[in-house]
Amino acid sequence: MFDVEQARHFIAAISGHKYEVLFALAITTGMRPSEYLALTGSDFDPERGTVSVSKTLEWQKGGWHFEDTKRERSRRMIKLQSWVVALYRRLEEEVRTVGREGSDLVFTAHRGGPIREARFVGPYFKPPLRSSGLPNIRLYDLRHTAATLGLAAGVSPKIVSEQLGHASVAFTLEVYSHVLPHMQETAAKKVEELLMAA
Repeated sequence: MFDVEQARHFIAAISGHKYEVLFALAITTGMRPSEYLALTGSDFDPERGTVSVSKTLEWQKGGWHFEDTKRERSRRMIKLQSWVVALYRRLEEEVRTVGREGSDLVFTAHRGGPIREARFVGPYFKPPLRSSGLPNIRLYDLRHTAATLGLAAGVSPKIVSEQLGHASVAFTLEVYSHVLPHMQETAAKKVEELLMAA
């Protein structure tokens, strides 16, 4: 996964990329690839700046399968960062102008069908990593990056857990325990500032 500086380099590297919105969603929301690849236009609410996660899309046994998310907590509404909403609006406008046949999916492959992750990573995800000298991470690691950045920024573990669609806050804290020492240090400083304020 990326640290803060690497995440900034990645965001710069994907500027103008065909799948800039997809990557921006991945690194800011912590959604699973199977979740953002299943998104349709009706899942987005640009006015409220939200996206709804309710289904997944995966290639299984020679065919595409839309399924409800595994757990109830995985069905969730995620607040989008304003720059991601702006990117989505631009994509929406492009789609309206150019038109797209045969799919309600927001993100489609070159020929218009669903994106198959195994065939997407090499041609589209790896080149920005190489050109920016970034670590050779997996697409799924953008989810871990989003979670780690949120916790390191002081976002409540409960909020991060809800955003990720985890089964419990305890599970989130267990998975991202490496961020906890930093969080405790920040918390100690904040409480000290409160107590020692003149």
